[in-house]
Amino acid sequence: MPVDPVALTADLVRCPSVTPTEGGALVLLEHLLGDAGFDCTRVDRGGVPNLFARWGRQGANRSFGFNGHTDVVPVGNEDDWSVLPFGAEIKDGYLYGRGSTDMKSGVAAFAAAAIDFVIDTPPDGAVILAITGDEEGDALHGTTALLDWMARNGEAMAVCLVGEPTCPDVMGEAMKIGRRGSVTLWLTMRGVQGHAAYPHRANNPIPAMARLVDRLSSHELDKGTAHFDPSTLAVVTFDTGNTATNVIPASCRATVNVRFNEAHSSQSVVDWIGAEAGKIAEEYDVDLDIKVKVSGESFLTPPGDLSDLVAAAVKAETGVTPVLSTSGGTSDARFVKDHCPVVEFGLVGKTMHQVDERVAVDQIIQLKAIYKRILTDYFS
Repeated sequence: MPVDPVALTADLVRCPSVTPTEGGALVLLEHLLGDAGFDCTRVDRGGVPNLFARWGRQGANRSFGFNGHTDVVPVGNEDDWSVLPFGAEIKDGYLYGRGSTDMKSGVAAFAAAAIDFVIDTPPDGAVILAITGDEEGDALHGTTALLDWMARNGEAMAVCLVGEPTCPDVMGEAMKIGRRGSVTLWLTMRGVQGHAAYPHRANNPIPAMARLVDRLSSHELDKGTAHFDPSTLAVVTFDTGNTATNVIPASCRATVNVRFNEAHSSQSVVDWIGAEAGKIAEEYDVDLDIKVKVSGESFLTPPGDLSDLVAAAVKAETGVTPVLSTSGGTSDARFVKDHCPVVEFGLVGKTMHQVDERVAVDQIIQLKAIYKRILTDYFS
């Protein structure tokens, strides 16, 4: 009997798997996939739950992989919800609940498609599901742990599809063939505290930081590339923590986040900001401290066999030809791209992370059909 992806989505939503809590979601999937003949292994690391499942021969030349996550962001103020956040209530054609869009419906759709496919038409190859419980968190021990374990144990995906939501408004309108990189820098400038009435006895770090923030914000990083929009820099904080009106503060802090295309690397961005900050710190005679976090490098899977395969299946099931996009934030595809060619396709993500997050029931059914067609076409 075919696996119902809507019922499976509802079962997963009822699992309160707020990062990094497993919440029962991976246990549910392990039982379901194991009963269907998949070899399942829990690859937990650093307190993070992960699940690897393979149907077919280990090391098969043709192996199609799916990647996704069952962890979700916090619900926020539960009183703002019109339904129970983990109730999986269906009304007016929508299934409500935290994670319904991002991305338990995607996991349910590819799990259901994979089970039905290997039962209906057992392929000459392998179908692999790599599912993490740590995508919404630090992502240090999620998909990276799965890929590390696969490398140690002779497991490999020839290609991979990440089931994140990719469509802005209409089902089928976009797929991701790459992502921008992301780097965050915490900048601190330290001067000398003093009385506001005697500024010559102090060294105010605020003008120095203001000059730096203006210089960074005014700079055009690039004009975009063939597959990417222009890189962006956003100043997300600027503060001193000073509440007194008659005190020049000793330090000033700012945080900037840069989303960059393949014209840059995280190191080139850090080097540029560091050089600009260093020049201003020297000019204003303030001390400078910089802390850096790289969330991911920019990457691109060039249009070709994999994107053509996915696009054809999407067109066949929806009548829509997806645009090849690199927009949005980071995803776990940034880790998978070092293992094998990877693209992303999923449903409409308009309500992800919002109060009353919800997914159209017919989209879940459609998504399973797309994923099953992809598997059929890949192994045919």
